[in-house]
Amino acid sequence: MKFAILAFPASNCELDAYYAITDILCEEAALVSYDSDSLIDFDAVIVPGGFSYGDYLRSGAIARFAPIIPALREFANSGKPVIGICNGFQILTEAGLLPGALQKNTVAQFICRDQQLIVTNNQSPFSNLYDEGAIITLPIAHGDGNYYCDTQTLKSLEANNQIIFRYHNNPNGSVSDIAGITNQKGNVLGMMPHPERAVEKILGSDDGRQLFTSIINFIKTGEVAFHE
Repeated sequence: MKFAILAFPASNCELDAYYAITDILCEEAALVSYDSDSLIDFDAVIVPGGFSYGDYLRSGAIARFAPIIPALREFANSGKPVIGICNGFQILTEAGLLPGALQKNTVAQFICRDQQLIVTNNQSPFSNLYDEGAIITLPIAHGDGNYYCDTQTLKSLEANNQIIFRYHNNPNGSVSDIAGITNQKGNVLGMMPHPERAVEKILGSDDGRQLFTSIINFIKTGEVAFHE
């Protein structure tokens, strides 16, 4: 099993993701440059956080034109798991792989702290080892984490069970407390909190580890092994 971890100019979380996958979960991973054009032979893709292209224009807006994006679209369309974390979530929305957009936080400042989340759907490749309704703690670090979508899109997200995580005490003004969503197929997840920074208790929480083990279980079995 092999994870691709994309690296854009000014990404800064790709090594955190690499460490989580290789040192903690003991799976294979490789850093893949933004100017690559293939994701062949990978089983899952992580689009990590940071400030791709300096967040010029708006977060993720320039990264969507990187040479790797067509390969990412093809990978996602094949049904394999893709997770975008923080700036990665912003890139996925800008690239049209997820609905909605990320705006400035309503508090008008960068937020960096531990944040409680509610697991609202544990029947996905990314959440099947969590209990539904569980409250978990993951770090957040963003200035543009305010998720927005129109009323019709929100109704669609809710009807299709695409909302995987919601904030407990919403820190940034996101509509309907949304912290993480999938596409309709369920294989592409975008989330603002950082699970890769919460894979060991020494870091303050290891609640992020179950997200990655959920992905691994899904890849190995081809099924979602739901946690009752």
